[in-house]
This record gives sequence, structure tokens and C-alpha cells, in this order.
Amino acid sequence: MSEKSFFVDIDCFQQKKHGQNAFGDCFKSKRFTDEGRLLAVLSDGLGSGIKANILATMTATMILKFIEDGKDILKATEVIMNSLPVCQVRKISYSTFSAFECSDEGEIKIVEEGNPDFIHIRNGRLVEHTPRIVTSKKFTNRHMHLYNFKLEPEDRLIFCSDGVTQAGMGTDEYKLGWRREGLIEFVESEIKRDPSISSRHLAMEIVKESIRKEPDHQSKDDVSALVLYFRKPRKLLIFTGPPYRQDRDAEYSKIFDDFDGRKAIVGGTTANLIARELGREITTEKYNKGMLPACSHMDGVDLITEGILTLTKVLEYLNEGYDRWPDDAAGRLIELLLDSDVINFMIGSKLNQAHYDPDLPLELEIRKNVVKQLEKILSGRYIKKVNLKFI
Repeated sequence: MSEKSFFVDIDCFQQKKHGQNAFGDCFKSKRFTDEGRLLAVLSDGLGSGIKANILATMTATMILKFIEDGKDILKATEVIMNSLPVCQVRKISYSTFSAFECSDEGEIKIVEEGNPDFIHIRNGRLVEHTPRIVTSKKFTNRHMHLYNFKLEPEDRLIFCSDGVTQAGMGTDEYKLGWRREGLIEFVESEIKRDPSISSRHLAMEIVKESIRKEPDHQSKDDVSALVLYFRKPRKLLIFTGPPYRQDRDAEYSKIFDDFDGRKAIVGGTTANLIARELGREITTEKYNKGMLPACSHMDGVDLITEGILTLTKVLEYLNEGYDRWPDDAAGRLIELLLDSDVINFMIGSKLNQAHYDPDLPLELEIRKNVVKQLEKILSGRYIKKVNLKFI
């Protein structure tokens, strides 16, 4: 990635309808790092629960698959629009959707059918767009809104299901719901309060605020917020494990120290190596939270943790998909990971014999395999750009 490149930071936060076991909305995305483009779909299934989940998942999966296979986003969504059946009772579509394709240069194509209109915030204020409208050949009351424009650095786009804009509907304060106007006002205030707020945190705040509009603070519908933030990439370097060749310790320590971004060391041996080569002191926190070893500190490093135990716990937390992470070493490392866009791992190849004890639990895999699993989940589920370098 060149220094002039930008990053398309997206994240989606969702809440099921109160009392339901399945999400009635579905979010799917895929980043094509080599091509410099990102695809994303947010679909809202009719009703709630399992039936809505099936409808929304089917819609989002098909749109993403069509575009992934090379079909133009308009053609892909037009096929879906003309294919989705209509509920015979309510006379409305079985699912609605918002889909977009965005390049690393900020060229974006958006297609929406039935979902609330997206919100575009630039320099803290709303930017409105006039859509091109395509009407279904099969269902004349079904229309798609098409947009094609170029994002500017620091632009944000907000997509949502109607569980957000209809929050609080029927209450004295929100007879017609929170509505798009209320959401716009809230988003503008959140960005003013924290101009660098990430897509993940803004999406979470939108969903939480919409649920607060309900009189009992329980979601009356499935609630989803998808946020896109176009900005310079936030970079993170994680050094874990000593290099295979000890005579290159000084070289790799300098690469680590010169890195332009946030830095973390995972592993006590690695931390001691860096401290020795850079002539710095390590201090360890007195109080430990949780079962993992305590974190340590060194000038010029954002976080230092123990090695394989912490990495394995990070993988466990990410696989569980928690909304909040425990305040231990793994939770703190996850916060760094998820608040970064481009994550670089320097993985030392020197073997640590302690990890080959056959009596150790199976989950204590060697460092390389754990990092490869982390790369898969960070790039897949969390849509990060991840680079691995074995040294």
C-alpha cells in the first residue's frame, strides 16, 4: 500500500428483536485486497426470527456472490429485485437491502431497495444525493435507488435497517419513530464529540441509542447499523517470537522501532530482545486482571503481553464474537487490533521448546498456526488488511 492510499473502514453492529433467538437482518462483506475493493450488503428480512433470518441471509448471500463472480452491482441487484417474492398478506417484499462496492480510491457504487436512505456526512454535515431510480420489470411498485460518486478523506456513510429509524414509534416523544432526521442529528453530534470515532464504535452507538428510544429499552425490531469511514489507514505492527537468526536481532528491533504506527510486542522473550537491542527498560504492571499474565510497558511500545497464551485467548475471544472484551491482556490486544486497519505481524521462527510438551492442552498451538488463524478471522469477519512476515 502506498503512503497516499486510503482505507475503507467498515463495521456493522446489530441487535436482535427482543425475545428472538435469530437476527432478522443480515450483514455480509468481502474485501479484495489485491484488487483494492470492498463489497458489502445489509439485508432486512420481512418480520423477525428464523424466517426473517433465512430471507435476509439468502438475499445478502446472493448479491455478494453475484458481484464477487464479476457481475456488475446494478445487474446483480436488479436480478434480486426482480426475483424476491411478495408477501401475499402484507403485499411487500420478503426482504430489503442496501449494497455497495467501494474502491481504495473512494469510488463507490450504492444500490438500495426498501431500506432507509443512507446518510453521507462530510466535514461534519449532511451531503444529499439524487438517485437514479430503476423500477422492477416484474413488480412495478418496487424501485432501486442507484448512486455513484467519489468519497473524500474523512467522509462517513451510514446504512441501517428500519429498526433504527422506526425506533420508539408510537411513544409520546417519537410517534413516528426516531426517523432519519433524528439519526442524522445523532451522528453529527457523535462525530463532533469524537472526530476520529471508528466505524465500529459509531455503529455500536447508533444501535444503542435507537434502543434507548424504546420505553423499556428493549428492541421492538431487529436493529442494524453499518458505517463506512474513508480515511488514512491506522497501522499496527505486532512483533511476536524471536527471529530464527539471532544475528539479525538488532536489524529487526530497528525495523520495529522505526515503524510508523502503533506497536505491540507479544511474548516475554521478544520483549526482552527488543529492550536489550534498543537499550530500554521493561516495567510490569503490579496488578493482574484475569488469568493471563500481566501486561508490561516500554517506551515507544503501545502494549506488551505474554506470548502464546495471550494469542490463543485473543483467537478464542474473536471466535466467540463478544461485544465487550474482558479487561485482560487479550482484551487489550483485541482493542488495538480492531481499532487498526492494516495489521502487520512479524513472526519469529525460533522454536520455543516449551510449546512442544505433549501434556499441554491442544489449544496451545505453535505461534505460526495461531497467527495464521488470527489472520483469517481478522481479514474475514473483521475486514482488516493483514500482512504476515515470518523472520
